[in-house]
Amino acid sequence: MNELATPVLVGVAQVDQRIREYTSETKEPVELMIDALRLAATDAGSTALLTEATSVRVIRGVWPYKNPARRVAEAVGTPNAETVSTPYGGNFVQTTVNHSCLDIQNGKHQIILICGGECGNSVAKARRQGIRAEWSDLPGTPDRIIGEDKPMFDDFEVKVGLRAPIQWYPIFETALRAHNRESLDTHIKRISELWAGFSHVAAGNPHAALRKAVTAEEIRTISATNRGISYPYPKLMNSNNSVDMGAALILTNVATAKRLGIPRAKWVFPHVGTDSHDTYVVSQRDNLYSSPAIRVAGRRALELAGMTTNDIDHVDVYSCFPVAVQVGATEIGLSLTRPLTVTGGLTFNGGPLNNYVMHSVARMVEILRSEPGKRGLITANGGMLTKHAFGIYSTEPPAKPYQYQDVQAEVDRFPTRELDAGFIGQAAIEGYVVMYTGEEFSSAYAALRTDDGKRTWALTRDPELMKDMTRTEYVGKRARVDAEHQFSV
Repeated sequence: MNELATPVLVGVAQVDQRIREYTSETKEPVELMIDALRLAATDAGSTALLTEATSVRVIRGVWPYKNPARRVAEAVGTPNAETVSTPYGGNFVQTTVNHSCLDIQNGKHQIILICGGECGNSVAKARRQGIRAEWSDLPGTPDRIIGEDKPMFDDFEVKVGLRAPIQWYPIFETALRAHNRESLDTHIKRISELWAGFSHVAAGNPHAALRKAVTAEEIRTISATNRGISYPYPKLMNSNNSVDMGAALILTNVATAKRLGIPRAKWVFPHVGTDSHDTYVVSQRDNLYSSPAIRVAGRRALELAGMTTNDIDHVDVYSCFPVAVQVGATEIGLSLTRPLTVTGGLTFNGGPLNNYVMHSVARMVEILRSEPGKRGLITANGGMLTKHAFGIYSTEPPAKPYQYQDVQAEVDRFPTRELDAGFIGQAAIEGYVVMYTGEEFSSAYAALRTDDGKRTWALTRDPELMKDMTRTEYVGKRARVDAEHQFSV
């Protein structure tokens, strides 16, 4: 082992802030990041990790900061460190770890600090109080950006009204349901049971936001506390963004870990990392129920590590919505009956937007430390089941030096589909979502396959049609699309 070139995670931390109302004392996201990094150094047993770090990397959030890494670096005692950010995307925590491991391996840095944080709960509380959360102005430009910021919507998709994850993921879910030939009843019971398993894990996770286990029946039943959001998902099948959470990871090399006296029991080795993406524009995907990028990048990570899914003891599959877990697990070859989270997922652990995966990595490190020799797989997802990153970890060092691959060239060879924005006529529905406003249905959106194999999009606000779409399978039905992009059946 080349100790200077072997990356190892030595410090992790998670913090949360639970408030009943927003006040001037409420911490903002950058403060949670600083707190988490200090705790991560305490976890490793060496504050020198902070002062000797030469790179501070912050995962981009919904906050207005321009270069929060500079404030973080100054606060923890390394003011001259390189500052790094990322674009938006839940994949970028694992992507940042992947690239940071390469930087350690190549000798570019010996200690790298990675952190992130969101305060969705504070923002919501302040809004309900009729005020605005006051956060620092952190100007500047990061020294480096990891990843590319690519547009993920076609103008026609936006014109029809498709903009939000709560619209896109249910469309994928109904497409997958039909592909699996499940009845509506069988399907909703199965995915609610999957989510109940995630809730059970969160109940045993000391960092989780929602630690009271809920049943599958409670998860699938619309109620006063579990309102309809976007069929087929009620609230308890959605990512829980109303959390104030921060997390941090400290990465170094074996030689530095030894020099600083960090106990061997704290070390967790990244073995491999991979990255890829499906078509940025959903309309261009061959189908709406699979992911070639997950298939190639997830399985390549296992191949590089010399492992199969049977060799993985713990896994955290990205879980913004049930379909993300089903597609992710299936493409990698993981059984849906095995535990697929170490946190409880973005609903029950809490989903601090782009930074959730830092919590899953931190939790994985805790678990692997308690079970030396076991192996953990992290999957990360950004966009509309778009951007993907993978990492495999263990307390045992890898048999080969750290390995990384971007497998995009292979993914780009998969077939795609053409969008027909001007389509008028009959087409087959291939996926749909029905949106709620309060207790009423407000709109429904459908992906449709034309007879010449192209894809188009349309919507309806017909109350009877929307109601029936929640009671009858509409995937496969023929619909009429008019010049205003409205559909009728």
